[in-house]
Amino acid sequence: MKKSTIASAVVCVAVAFAASNLFAQGIFRPFRAFRVYRVQPVQRAQPVQCPQPAAENAESVANGETAVSATQPTATSAEFGKTKEGETVTVFTLTNANGLSAKILDFGGVLYEMNVPDKDGNFANVSCNFPTVEEYQTVRPFFGSLIGRYGNRIKAGKFSIDGQEYTLPVNDGPNALHGGLKGFDQKIWKGEATADENGAYLTLKYTAADGEEGYPGNLDVTVVYSLKNDNSLTIDYTATTDKATVLNLTNHTFWNLAGWNGGSICDHILQLNAPKYLPTDESLIPTGEVADVTDVLNFTTPKAIGQDIKKVTEPQFRGGYDHCFVLADKPAGEMGLCAIVKDPKTGRVMKIDTTEPAVQFYSGTVLDGTTGIGDYKYEQYYAFCLETQHYPDSPNQPSFPTTLLKPGETYRHTTVHTFSVEK
Repeated sequence: MKKSTIASAVVCVAVAFAASNLFAQGIFRPFRAFRVYRVQPVQRAQPVQCPQPAAENAESVANGETAVSATQPTATSAEFGKTKEGETVTVFTLTNANGLSAKILDFGGVLYEMNVPDKDGNFANVSCNFPTVEEYQTVRPFFGSLIGRYGNRIKAGKFSIDGQEYTLPVNDGPNALHGGLKGFDQKIWKGEATADENGAYLTLKYTAADGEEGYPGNLDVTVVYSLKNDNSLTIDYTATTDKATVLNLTNHTFWNLAGWNGGSICDHILQLNAPKYLPTDESLIPTGEVADVTDVLNFTTPKAIGQDIKKVTEPQFRGGYDHCFVLADKPAGEMGLCAIVKDPKTGRVMKIDTTEPAVQFYSGTVLDGTTGIGDYKYEQYYAFCLETQHYPDSPNQPSFPTTLLKPGETYRHTTVHTFSVEK
């Protein structure tokens, strides 16, 4: 054998031995053949067609750490903080195979974060939130919360079932709103997180006692958050009762597809599969009429949220949208298109499908500088809500789809949020 060949062999053996030691020490790692995404601070968007808010925001705070696309969905949990009463609050993190993640609190079932990529692969949380449990207990704009027993309003806090009248605490002018003084958004739910090859899941359970917040019946509620590998976040609600009751569950996430600190949502493009809406009185209680959408309320073809927002002049809406839109006819309980929202700057798209007959579209009109993470101030029009649900005040409106739940029946409601990007 030639000396040069022997020398080459010796060098190769030496390099292989050295590399094996470095791998063993964790210094070198094998190359992984999947894309790496990095979280970038979201630049605050400038308001479009909406008035410039007076208050200035604090400097944006970078959200999260570098996110790497996963090869296997995961579900983890950690302590988030404590309530004023000393109860421990847990945050569950669901991550799918593409690196999208949802963080959910067992306090109020809050969708604390929903981290999705933009057209350049940069991840950002698109759900508005607070830094501590204390804000969720005291400020209470329902950021990300599960709402129950009854989402939206019940007139004068009263309704009857089989001749028996029930009285609820009123917490929104003369009416009852979103479950009362201490609704489901203020409860600790029992949570269990799991994952498999298709996605990650969180099951939350809560039992509301007969008479809680004035509602009849012991009510067993289960809500399942599923983050699938098709980049969908599904919320499945089921419930049973031992006494006839009324029920209208929903989720109250405040969205901004430019990122939680993305500024005005007025340039977001919204399409609603809703040719009709519910006119209301001055306290936002439906009149009983189901009317065709006006030009200002017509989102059946896509348009910017801010395009007509200042044409909403009825005083009860306070300069923006807070309307219940009736979705296009479909068989009761079947899935159908609800909405598509796009952010032109980041390319993020959110599509919503639901089994519910209506959606409450709220344009963040009453946000007034509420302080979130990093002293970021949520000003008017800095986030929007699309709350899939039954009609407000249905217990007092016989012509509306019923929200009555009887013993032996099971309440079911599914809403799916699917995230994508457009270049």
